[in-house]
Amino acid sequence: MVKVQNYSKIIKKLDFSEIEKRNEEICSTIDNRSGAGNDFLGWLDYASKLPQGEIERIKKTAQRIRKNYKALAVVGIGGSYLGARAAIEALNGLYPSDKFKIVFLGDTLSSTYTAQALKFLKGKKFAINVISKSGTTTEPAVAFRLLKEMLEKKYGHEYLKEAIVATTDRARGALKAEADAEGYEQFVIPDDVGGRYSVITPVGLLPMACAGIDIEKFLAGVKDGEKEYSNHNWKENPAYKYAATRYLLNKQGYPVEMFVTYEPHFAMIGEWLKQLFGESEGKDGKGLLPASVTFTTDLHSMGQFIQQGSKVLFETIIMPSSAQKDLKVGNDDKNLDGLNYLAGKKLSYINKKAFEGTLDAHVNSGNVPANVVSFKKMDEYNLGNLMYFFMRTCAYTGYLLEVNPFNQPGVEIYKHNMFVLLGKPGVK
Repeated sequence: MVKVQNYSKIIKKLDFSEIEKRNEEICSTIDNRSGAGNDFLGWLDYASKLPQGEIERIKKTAQRIRKNYKALAVVGIGGSYLGARAAIEALNGLYPSDKFKIVFLGDTLSSTYTAQALKFLKGKKFAINVISKSGTTTEPAVAFRLLKEMLEKKYGHEYLKEAIVATTDRARGALKAEADAEGYEQFVIPDDVGGRYSVITPVGLLPMACAGIDIEKFLAGVKDGEKEYSNHNWKENPAYKYAATRYLLNKQGYPVEMFVTYEPHFAMIGEWLKQLFGESEGKDGKGLLPASVTFTTDLHSMGQFIQQGSKVLFETIIMPSSAQKDLKVGNDDKNLDGLNYLAGKKLSYINKKAFEGTLDAHVNSGNVPANVVSFKKMDEYNLGNLMYFFMRTCAYTGYLLEVNPFNQPGVEIYKHNMFVLLGKPGVK
C-alpha cells in the first residue's frame, strides 16, 4: 500500500470538518456509481473483472510482436499513450538494455519529431499498435497514415494485416471499421473507461507487455489497490486522505500542485498525472493546476522559485524507499573536485540526502506544504498500485469539487477551431 506523509504545519492545521460531513456521501457516490460521469467508472474494478483469457491473449500478441519485429510504434495521444509510456520508462529506464525498441508517435503534430521518428524506424522491421476509440483524432490518425504508407511501400499491402494491432472501440468508429475490413488483430477500449484511466486496460497493457513488462504483476498491484483504496474511513485510506488534503490546500490559497520525482525516468509519471488531474478537475473555474519537476535537476532551475517565490504551490513528492539500480562513488587520490568525503557512498544514499535536505528547506524555510507519497520500490506491482491510488484520489477530489471527473468538454474547442482553419469538410 502507498503511504502519504505530510511534512508541513500548514497541512496539520487544515480544518477537515467539511470532509467529515461529506465523506460518506462521496464514498457512496463512487462505489454506487451514482455521480456525474458514472458511466465512466468501469476502471474501479476493471482489473478484477479482466478475464485471464484476455490477459493471455495480450501476452501472446506481445510475444509474437517481440519475436517477429525489431520495434513497435505505439500510436496514440493523451490517455492512449501517456500511461503506457510512463510505465515503460519508470520500469525499464531511459536507456533499457532490451534490444526491442518502443517508439511513440501520434502524440504531436510536430513535423520534425515525426520525421525523425519515421527515419529511426525506416531501417527496422516494425509493428504498429494504433490506439484510438474513434480513429479520427487528428494527431494519431496522421501518424498512422504515414506509418502505413511507409510499410506498404516497402512490403506491400498484405504485410499490414500482421504488422498492425488496433486497440479501439468494441463496435463503432473509423478505426474499428478499418480493422474489421483489413483483418487487424484487435483489442477493446472499454466503453466505461476514459482515456486517462485506461492504462490498466489493453491501452496500456499491450505496449507494456511488448516492452517486456510483467503485466500480471502490474494488475496484481491494481487489484490490491481496488481493496486498499476503497475504504470509507478517509483517515485510514491514504488515497482519500490525500485527496482531502489537496482539496483543502486549494481552498487555502494554494492553486498549484507540483509533482516532484527524484528520478529522470519517472518524468512521464508526472506527465500522466498532469493529464489525470488537469483534465479531470479543470472545469467550471475549479481545480488545481498540476505541474511537475524532476529533482535534483530542476532544483537548479525551479528551486529558487519554490523556495522563495510566490506562495502558490504545494509539493507532492513521489519517492520509493529503494532505487532500482545503484553504484558507488570512487576515491581519487588528487581529490581536485573535493568529493572524497563521498567516496564509498552509494549514489542512492546521496540522492536520498538531497531529498531530505530539500524537503527541510522547502517546508521549514520556504514554508511550502509537502506530501510525500512513498512505496517500497518501483516495480510492476507497486506501479500498478500507485497508479490506481492516484485514480481513486482523482475521483474523490473531483466529487469534492462538484465537477464531473470523467469528461473533458473544453478539449473539443481547440479541435473545432483547428478543423475550421484546416478547412475540414462540414466544419464551420
